[in-house]
Order: sequence, then structure tokens, then C-alpha cells
Amino acid sequence: MTYRAKSEFLHVMTERGYLADCTDLQALDDALINGPVTAYIGYDATAASLHVGHLLNIMMLRWFQKTGNRPITLMGGGTTKVGDPSFRSEERPLLTPDAIQSNIDGMQQVFARYLDYGNGRAMMLNNAEWLDSLNYLDFLRDIGRHFSVNRMLSFESVKSRLDREQSLSFLEFNYMILQAYDFLELYRRYDCRLQMGGSDQWGNIVNGIDLTRRVLEGEIWGLTSPLLTTSDGRKMGKSQGGAVWLNGAMLSPYEFWQFWRNTTDADVGRFLKLYTELPVAECDRLGALSGSEINAAKIILANEVTTLLHGAEAAASAEATAREVFEQGGAGGDLEIALIGADALPLAVVQLLTQTGITASGKEAKRLIAEGGLRLNNEPVSDPQFAVDAALIGDGLKVSVGKKKHRMVQVG
Repeated sequence: MTYRAKSEFLHVMTERGYLADCTDLQALDDALINGPVTAYIGYDATAASLHVGHLLNIMMLRWFQKTGNRPITLMGGGTTKVGDPSFRSEERPLLTPDAIQSNIDGMQQVFARYLDYGNGRAMMLNNAEWLDSLNYLDFLRDIGRHFSVNRMLSFESVKSRLDREQSLSFLEFNYMILQAYDFLELYRRYDCRLQMGGSDQWGNIVNGIDLTRRVLEGEIWGLTSPLLTTSDGRKMGKSQGGAVWLNGAMLSPYEFWQFWRNTTDADVGRFLKLYTELPVAECDRLGALSGSEINAAKIILANEVTTLLHGAEAAASAEATAREVFEQGGAGGDLEIALIGADALPLAVVQLLTQTGITASGKEAKRLIAEGGLRLNNEPVSDPQFAVDAALIGDGLKVSVGKKKHRMVQVG
């Protein structure tokens, strides 16, 4: 994209790598210069917490506010009752209203860390406010007539499902109409003129723009961020233990810190730009480090990201714990968390090594123990049938393989 942004927000988006596409970059840029502008991102309440995969767009909302604009976090209390079919192979499980509200309560905790909601500087809304009270026949006549089924079927998120001959329910098919209606209502009620989201939401965003222009002749825009994968091809937000949750009750600040500390070397500079507020030049400098120096950059990344979500004290505590646990008795290797199910305990240490993936096989584990290469909490283990139980693991069991390979085993 060759356009050189003049507004501060779009300059940040392009310089730091947030921008994938925009419906009209120059018109949006002009509006931002003459701003402030109101923008929103929607979040369906499908889980009790947001995860790291949501963090990119949360940072976009944060930068949007920091550059003098008003962000809206839209909770999908209404749309979650339908479920977004985009790029899914099957229908989402339907949640009860109580479960949806409980999930919203959990998600809202995170946004308060990133956005200032005082005096209307940011807004948190729930689309159930207007979706729950819709009259079906009126909605079909007033809104449904603006949608072409032919065009809806052409969107990649729907087309890919049908091409695989996987069922798409009428309920799910309505999702894009309801999300489009969100944009119309937000424009009507709050003069919201921009919807942002991941690039997988492009079709839904364009639908909302078309609807709002048809009904209210509003000048509005859409902007998307790239869908991130790590340099080794993994989906951002996933780890060996599953989703990397943002709520401290579901994933401790220490584990969150460790996720960032374990960033692949090639991703450090990019992640510093996307997930911290360090100057771009400093991000580039840190990302260009190599050898043992890149580990110091990973610690900076982990501290900066953890400070934004959990606070500086939690970040400092996580770093101190990591140093204490993994630098005593030999340091050097990258740190990883390995999880073991509570129902698997107690078990022999050989089984622990194989079930957590620390060794590839029981034969390898037994050879490691016979050669004196295994320590638990810095104590050597010579018996392959040594029993590991929940009491021994406690808050975390340090497993050392040789002098430089260390894992923290936790119950999860």
C-alpha cells in the first residue's frame, strides 16, 4: 500500500504493521485529521475470557484512543445467540443467555486495562440492546430487503463452507445481517463511522457499510488487521497447553509472561511493534539482536506486554520467578510450560516425561535417567518409577534435562 497516511492513527497503523486493508484509506485519513472519529470492534461472548489472538485488535483500539479518537468495545450479547459461521467447519454450540452474560462479565475485565472509559472517552456497549427487541417481520421488510442472497453466498467465509459440502444453517446465515445491522445502529446512535476487525471479518464489515449507506446514506469505513501466525506457522494465541487467556484467573500472569518470553527469535521485532508501545526504532533494534542478546529482548517483550495487561508488579514478579526457578542449577535454554492433567496423577516420572512431550518416548526417558541427566527441582532422579504427584508439582515442578533444557510442569 503506497498511500502515506497523514493522520496520527493511520501513521501508527502502517508503521507498526497493524493495517491489512481499508475500504477508503484517504477518506478515512481525512476524517481522522478533522476528527475525532468513533470506531468499534465487536467481540462475541463465546468464552469466559478473551485470548492472545484478540490482543492485536485490542491494541488497535488502544492506539485509536491514544491518538485522540473514541473507541467502542461492542459485546455480542445478541450475535452470540446466533454464532459467527466465518471460516468454521460446523455450527457453534448455542449458549444460554446466562452463559453469554457470564462470558461478557469475564471479557469486560480485560478492556479496562487497555482503555479509559471515563467521561465517555471510550464506550462499552452490548448489541443485545437493539437485537433482542427486533420485530422479525419489520426487520425483514426494513433491513432484509437490502441484502442479496447471491452476494452473501459469494463471500469466502460462506463459500468455503459450502464448497466443502458442510451444512450452513439458516440461523448462521443470518449472522452477517445482524452484524451489519450493528454498524447501522452504532452510526445512528453514536455517529460511529469506522468498524475495525481481523481480515477474516472483511465480508461482514463490507456488509455493514453497504447497509448503512443504503438506509442512512452514511459515510463510513472499514479497516482490517492481518491474521497473524508465528514465524513457524502456528496460529497466534495458541500454545502447547491451549489458548493463552487474558484473564488472570484462567492463565496466571507468570504463564502469560512465559508465553512471550518463549517467542521465536524471528518474531521478536514484529511482536514488539504490535503488542507494546515502545518506539518503532527501539523495536527494530531489539528485533535485530541475535545469539544470547535476543533473550534479553524477549524479556523486554514479556515485561512490556505483561505490564499492559496485569501491571508492572506482576511483570516484575514473573521475571523474578523465572530467574529463580530456571537460573538456579544451570540456565540458558528457552523456557516452556508443560501441562499434565490432574486425572493423570500420580504417575511415574517416565510417564511424566513422555506425556508432557519433554522426551519423545519412554525409551529416551529411561536412557536420560540412567545417564544421570534428569533433575526435578534441581534434585537428581535415578529411578524411572519415581512417583510424581500433585503435591510434588505444587505451583510448578522444574524439570531439567541436562544443563540447558528446562521445563516447568504444571497441573492444567
